[in-house]
Amino acid sequence: MEGIINSGSREVPTMEIAPRIIVDEKIRAGKPVVKGTRVPIDLVLGKLAGGMTYEQVMEEYDLTRDDVLAVLDYAAKHLSAEEVRAVG
Repeated sequence: MEGIINSGSREVPTMEIAPRIIVDEKIRAGKPVVKGTRVPIDLVLGKLAGGMTYEQVMEEYDLTRDDVLAVLDYAAKHLSAEEVRAVG
């Protein structure tokens, strides 16, 4: 789902790139964030990778379990599309 945000003299698109995940040029310089927040998905992933539990992340960043699962789903789909090739 796409939307438009009025940014002074120009319109800036907001785009939902996955369920519960948006990008908006005016929020965190266009990094993907959890919809309705300013929480970047890479922050959530980093906290989980660093050992925080879902519950700790949810409490610290005021997210729902569905938000955290949406971040993991987005990351999994994004990585599955990545191609790595050996060189040499």
